[in-house]
Amino acid sequence: MLADSDTRWKWGALTAHRLAPDAARLDGYLLRGRATPTVRQLAEVGVRADALREVTGTEFVRAIDRTRYDITVLACVGGAVQAMLHGLARAWEGTPARPVVATGYVGVVYEKLADGLLLRHGADVVLANSRHDAERFREVYAGVGASGESVTECALPFLGGERYAAGSASEDRRTVVFAAQPSVPDNRADRTYLLRRAVRHARRHPGREVLIKLRSKPGEHTTHIEELPYQKLAAKLPGGLPPNCRLVYGHMGEVLDRTDLLVTVSSTAALESLHRGIPTAVLTDLGIREPLGNHHFLGSGCLASWDQLDAGHLPVADPAWTARQGVAADGSYATAFDAARRRITELVAADTLPPLAPYYTTETAPHYLPAILARHGLDPQGRPLPGAAREPGEPSAVRRAVREAARGAYRHGVQRVAPAIRRLGEL
Repeated sequence: MLADSDTRWKWGALTAHRLAPDAARLDGYLLRGRATPTVRQLAEVGVRADALREVTGTEFVRAIDRTRYDITVLACVGGAVQAMLHGLARAWEGTPARPVVATGYVGVVYEKLADGLLLRHGADVVLANSRHDAERFREVYAGVGASGESVTECALPFLGGERYAAGSASEDRRTVVFAAQPSVPDNRADRTYLLRRAVRHARRHPGREVLIKLRSKPGEHTTHIEELPYQKLAAKLPGGLPPNCRLVYGHMGEVLDRTDLLVTVSSTAALESLHRGIPTAVLTDLGIREPLGNHHFLGSGCLASWDQLDAGHLPVADPAWTARQGVAADGSYATAFDAARRRITELVAADTLPPLAPYYTTETAPHYLPAILARHGLDPQGRPLPGAAREPGEPSAVRRAVREAARGAYRHGVQRVAPAIRRLGEL
């Protein structure tokens, strides 16, 4: 399984276990980049790999021995998935036996639907987290004349936990969780506003516990770069956080175990909360807008403002909406992966599989595709670019040191210097 961030590691590792629950071994590969997860972030997911290795794209292509693996899960951003599909197709050229390749999405698909889907086309299995997504995915593929046979409906692999017991907490003793997101909203004013409203809710209800659930600690990065972390915004609040309001980290499932109301702008945590039957509020304070992703929840019954929540409103989710979104509030989650497992089993058992055939080629996207492949060290035919593939044998100590220093400098530039320059440009 190849992942390029903490959230995609979570999705990929858990998906691998859902697709092959009896698999003897899970080898994990981390795609080297700005969002490569830390040891803490990996441990937070609670899924251990039998082996774990950080690689470049070309190193991954070289590492996937077609005779060693049955299934390869690509849990990456769309461009990386496309590059790996082309690289693997070239590496396995002329070999009838090869691993089954599966990919999909970490959570709610609310933007770049066509772009992301076409970059994932070519995998044997493209997993859709709901009936709603499966229908949209097939429509996109049909619209460009590509096969939609790979689209397979399942659900998010990390849903679970105890069903929420309604009435288990009195109105004055509720635990309210605000699930923050790294890049939504994306500006200081809006993020400060949301933080202030969570703090205001805590002060208006001193008997309640208000938890601000953060995705990463300072210095860590997730799928999206967080240029304005809530930790820094909270440190600048006049008077600081009240005693019943605090920042928390850790596994979302463990936080939901004690949650009576989940509040977010559009986090996938909302689906985890709805799966358990926890009252869930998707905020409308900043408007219902595509860049925020909260438009995805139209018709859910969950849209609400902080003013309404302050006044005691508890949203009630529409069961028809939740059923179409794959959160399995009706208890059908146990069978959500049956179709995907059947398809994987059939493909693994086949004597031969057709070559991987992505929709994007040098014929269909002669300008777009080469740039995507080059970012991962591949030429337009999926072959490693000169110097991209590591020579056989381990690198020397000097080469390792230089490579680590360069990697550190790159990450520092992306994660620290670039955001600071952008903020200065806004002054």
